[in-house]
Amino acid sequence: MAFLMFLSSRRQRKAIQAIIDLQNSLRVGDRVHTKSGLEGTITRIDDDNVDLEIAPGVITTWMKGAIFDKIESDDDTDAIDETDETGVEATEVSDSPKSDG
Repeated sequence: MAFLMFLSSRRQRKAIQAIIDLQNSLRVGDRVHTKSGLEGTITRIDDDNVDLEIAPGVITTWMKGAIFDKIESDDDTDAIDETDETGVEATEVSDSPKSDG
């Protein structure tokens, strides 16, 4: 029984340390996810809070503890691929009907 408690305690300490490491590694310009699923770019950091730009010109303030993970950017994933698995290119659909005259 004591061994199981030891393993559980060790796992919890590792999880807490991972959260602390993430919070200490945050920098302005990092792309992050919050625990609620929001994605944004860090614009300001202080001891307990971060400001996230969630859309151009829209900045919200969050507690550091709400940051779930960093979004690692790869050169391959930065480019938007507009084709699906079949190789067909996506087309834009307009809501307004075209008038002929």
